[in-house]
Amino acid sequence: MQHLKYLYKFLWKHRVKLLIGTFFVLISNIFALYPAEFVRKAFDTILENSQNINNGSPDANLFNNTNKIILKYTSLILLFSFLKGVFMFFMRQTIIVVSRYIEFDLKNEIYKKYQHLNLEFYKKNKTGDLMNRISEDVSKVRMAVGPGLMYTINITTLFFLVINRMLDINSKLTLYTLIPFPLLAISIYYVSNKINVRSEKAQKQLSKITAITQESYSGIEIIKSFNQQKNILKNFVNQCKNYTKKQINLIEIEAFFFPLIIVLIGSSTLITIYIGGLESFKNNISTGNIAEFIIYINMLAWPIASIGWITSLLQRASASQERINKFLKIKPKIHRNNTNKTLIKGNIKFEDVSLIYNDTNIKALKCINLEIEEGKTLGVFGKTGSGKTTLLDLITRLYDATSGKIFINNIDIKNINLSSLRSYIGYVPQDGYLFSGTIKDNIIFSSDDYNYDKMVAAAKYAEILDEINSFKDGFNTIVGERGVQLSGGQKQRLSIARVFYKNPLMYIFDDCLSAIDKQKSKNILINLNKKMKSKTSIIVSHKISSLEKLDDIIVLKKGEIIQKGSHKTLINTEGYYKEVFIKQSSNLENI
Repeated sequence: MQHLKYLYKFLWKHRVKLLIGTFFVLISNIFALYPAEFVRKAFDTILENSQNINNGSPDANLFNNTNKIILKYTSLILLFSFLKGVFMFFMRQTIIVVSRYIEFDLKNEIYKKYQHLNLEFYKKNKTGDLMNRISEDVSKVRMAVGPGLMYTINITTLFFLVINRMLDINSKLTLYTLIPFPLLAISIYYVSNKINVRSEKAQKQLSKITAITQESYSGIEIIKSFNQQKNILKNFVNQCKNYTKKQINLIEIEAFFFPLIIVLIGSSTLITIYIGGLESFKNNISTGNIAEFIIYINMLAWPIASIGWITSLLQRASASQERINKFLKIKPKIHRNNTNKTLIKGNIKFEDVSLIYNDTNIKALKCINLEIEEGKTLGVFGKTGSGKTTLLDLITRLYDATSGKIFINNIDIKNINLSSLRSYIGYVPQDGYLFSGTIKDNIIFSSDDYNYDKMVAAAKYAEILDEINSFKDGFNTIVGERGVQLSGGQKQRLSIARVFYKNPLMYIFDDCLSAIDKQKSKNILINLNKKMKSKTSIIVSHKISSLEKLDDIIVLKKGEIIQKGSHKTLINTEGYYKEVFIKQSSNLENI
């Protein structure tokens, strides 16, 4: 349970509401005590009056008086039950609401941590695990600090008040009455643990079914094209059979839960009637006290039965919080060394820069020496896996170099404010990632400000305005998850429009013209030249035609620069660049 200590700061933050909630719990339980006392008084009154009637002649006044007393106590029972309900409402409105606030704070803290972690972390962890941490784990923690805490306070106060009241009436009867309760608590704890174990197994199997279903939906084209529907269905049915078996095992143990409670409560009631009857004959207690005790037993039964459930909540919350704590302790490898805003102009210099990926031990870049002057354009060319994207990732500081240094404006990139660095860069990835909103949302995503004319101009520069206008909803067209409603070329052009809308000080294009036809690519590059005058820009492309008018070009191979120069220089120099140029010019091979 020590892992739950992390929540102390949140509990302290909302301490006032928790104290108020605890007060409401106490008041609610006090009002819950009185109906039992009223029942006892009503029983005793009825018994006393019936004895008087049996000992003498019927008296109309006695009957009327009895009716008035019964009506009085009935009204009081209803009133106090109503007041109990009112304070129970306020109790839930304070303690449960606090748990929602804590859930909000914890989710924000986790999500903020996600934002600070580098790409290497995301490559090592599955998306499902990351989602479970912020959803399932946080939900289990909330249950512990919400219902778990509320019922713990309720049990503690109610147990103290009821036991104290029972001891005041008759200590002997109290001791006998409570004999089954330890057995009840132990049994419920045991059964609850069994239920939790089997429930976890069933939940894991359900997650497998969900994963299979999601994969089937996502890969439906592949499944159909290879005619594998039967095999997929067979696998799904087998997983469902396993889930059904686990659910049946869960139901079997759950079937013991309520009968066990009823048996033990019934046992305590029988003991109360028997021992209470003996004490009543000795005139140690009244008959009404027996009825009062039975009510107290039922008041204690369900809280005690919930001890197992609460314990289970705490165990599951502790396990979840342990996972959360381990995650929150992870330190991002990309440190924000400088908190002050830094002005970026665009002069970039690489000095003996190398990068080795820790997860694969692949040396992506080897001793890169490179300088890009402010306002100049650089083309990056090479085969797939040559290190082109890695070079860009270092400039945007998605990774830090294993060795060597990178300077921007003669300042070590590690000493530049990270937010400033990325705010000055307009980056277009190869896959042209889109969010599942509207075209408008995706274009203006790069900026905090919205300007319609600016958005239209950005779409025009990206050669996609005419297509947007042809859509029924125009800029309000829903692109679907990851832009599924659009073609590959349209997604890339929307990503380019996003950068044009931002109008950064530095442009970085990572082979984002690969799915765009030649004429549109040419027009985009012309528009880009207009936008990036006096601005540093880097363009990665497999198409030499996209690099022809750039100031300088480097050719990468296995993480090393093997050629460098202008387009004119490279096509007149024997090497890989010239070979590819000849092939592309002759339309013998598409790169």
